[in-house]
Amino acid sequence: MRDDLATDERTAPAAESTPGPAVRVLSRLRLTTVYVLLLTVTATWLAGQSHAGRARFVRHNSSNVHHMEVGKWWTMITSALVVDGVPAWAGIAAVAVVLGLAEWRWGPLRAGAVFLFGHLGATLLTEGAMWAMLVTHIPGALSRARDVGISYGLVATATCLIALGPARLRRYGLPALALALAGAWATDQELADAGHLVAFGLGLLASCSAWLRARARTSH
Repeated sequence: MRDDLATDERTAPAAESTPGPAVRVLSRLRLTTVYVLLLTVTATWLAGQSHAGRARFVRHNSSNVHHMEVGKWWTMITSALVVDGVPAWAGIAAVAVVLGLAEWRWGPLRAGAVFLFGHLGATLLTEGAMWAMLVTHIPGALSRARDVGISYGLVATATCLIALGPARLRRYGLPALALALAGAWATDQELADAGHLVAFGLGLLASCSAWLRARARTSH
């Protein structure tokens, strides 16, 4: 009897130290967890600011032509900390699902690289087009356009996930997403809508990477 009790006492701490399913998931999705926390903190802080304060924060962190010209390149990073255009909870949930799935399948390095490639690439291309319009005096170009949000990286990552998914998902998912993005641009014709189409193309380009495709094959 004493030996049984001693055995139970020795094994109890080991059983208690075993992490639960939620802890194991979070430990595997460290990049997504950190990014979601940053977005949540920023959204919570902005919710406590006045309307003028929120507008000022967005204005100073927009990655537009003016900020590029004066050397505020850091806005290309800080702009991705603001959820814009949709309720904050919806944007954060979308990041948790899309980036989380990408990190689960490809690992944090590849998932983060695709998200950054979409965010930075679409930002540079859309702002570059805006700069060219300003230089050539095409009407409608703005040097201080409002351009913040998570959507470029999100669209690129979602596109890449679909492109590297099952054949049926690729066959129907990619055209459906492209039509939705093109429809949004045709309706509103805003800078962000054009950027989403660019991000879609960048997501397709990323899916062609051998570095990513090799990892995607091993994750199935």
